[in-house]
Amino acid sequence: MKNFSTAALLLVLASAFVPTAQAQTSTDANVARCAFRADAPDRHVVVRGDTLWDISGRFLEKPWCWPQVWNLNRDQIRNPHWIYPGQIVYFDRAQGRLRIGDGSASAADGATATVRLSPRIRSEEAGNQAIASVSLREIGQFLTEPLIVDADELAGTPRIVATREQRVVVGNDDTAYVRGDLGDNKEFRVFRSGKPLKDPSTGKVIGYEAAFLGTMLLKRTSTEENQPHTFVVTSVKQEMGVGDRLLPIEPTPFINYVPHPPAQPLQGQIVSIYNGVSQAGQNQIVTINRGRNDGLDIGTVLELQRLGRTMRDRTSTEKETIKLPDERYGRLFVFRVFNNISYGLVLQVRDTVQVGDVVSSPE
Repeated sequence: MKNFSTAALLLVLASAFVPTAQAQTSTDANVARCAFRADAPDRHVVVRGDTLWDISGRFLEKPWCWPQVWNLNRDQIRNPHWIYPGQIVYFDRAQGRLRIGDGSASAADGATATVRLSPRIRSEEAGNQAIASVSLREIGQFLTEPLIVDADELAGTPRIVATREQRVVVGNDDTAYVRGDLGDNKEFRVFRSGKPLKDPSTGKVIGYEAAFLGTMLLKRTSTEENQPHTFVVTSVKQEMGVGDRLLPIEPTPFINYVPHPPAQPLQGQIVSIYNGVSQAGQNQIVTINRGRNDGLDIGTVLELQRLGRTMRDRTSTEKETIKLPDERYGRLFVFRVFNNISYGLVLQVRDTVQVGDVVSSPE
């Protein structure tokens, strides 16, 4: 493994990365745009509840500059080597770089004590202890529900065909009968295709938000072709009944993508605000009209912008028209991506978010 003498910002999280001269020039340019905060601490002890966004915001003027400052490539952004409670992030002001240390006395003295983490296998339990990109408290339910689907995406999924005693709706502990291929699954979430989501700029339907209704558990598998499977309702969020669709319950994913700007310049708009309200504030969930097909991935940070309105200058005797400046007023963290739509968590806003507002690559 080679030693580095450059003053460029560098942290080796799991494997050695030796930059070429061209890459080094690029790194220097990135560093120039990714300044440290004037009040950045000398060190930060990672504690349970910290997030990558929180920690990067302690040291950097622009938290989404995390990948540039830590010199992460795209694979490391998508599958970063996680930071765990108990580790210490040091700001070496003399060298102009960040390091992860183990808390020993020598680590505080300089570069020689930098802890270089080598590749290792971590258990799933340990992975769950790693710090996430952002707080899962606000986005937890959105990692598996609600769900963006195409018009016919739920068509081939198992469906409720009848209920015991022909009830119109079912509740907790009620029995329902289901037809369809269950695979090897026993636990299911129940959905109903919901409202169409339209692109604000074109008016075209780009997806449907399937409403999450509750969960069901398989009690008895069908043994005959024309006989449905027997299920029991284990939880109810909204009324469910005949015609509603089932999808297997999947483990909640751990959102460990590093916050980062989009790979390519991007601009889109707010499609909807969850719960059907007209405005959103900090820590609320919105959908945008850009997704996987536009190059978005989990962890992408976008800026929220309101286009300046055109109005008449009432102070002018010439009845002139003026356009107010566009205003950037907050940030959005993309945490779930579909083909043409994504869910985003509103961060650090100075104004309310409205449908039709612009999202764009951060400056």
